[in-house]
Amino acid sequence: MEQHETGQKILDPLERAKLGLKVFNLPYSQAEALIDEYVRGKNYDQASVDYFKDQVATQIHIREKGADLLVTGGEIVKLIAGSVMKNLPKSIDRS
Repeated sequence: MEQHETGQKILDPLERAKLGLKVFNLPYSQAEALIDEYVRGKNYDQASVDYFKDQVATQIHIREKGADLLVTGGEIVKLIAGSVMKNLPKSIDRS
């Protein structure tokens, strides 16, 4: 797709989807390098490229924070389970 004002191409949804699959599990620095390599010399509108990079950065940030929350949730469950186990009544030995 071309923009009428500048004659530059924009990253269309299909290209963003293909690139998104390639960069999905990469750290941002590698994802950014792959995106830059893809658009290099192809007359893409920089604003559309920057917008896509921002979307990728947001997705990576969400993924990282989600992992942090999962770990924190696991620690909370572990603490609660330990506390419940400590506070269970002791069984009575009737020998």
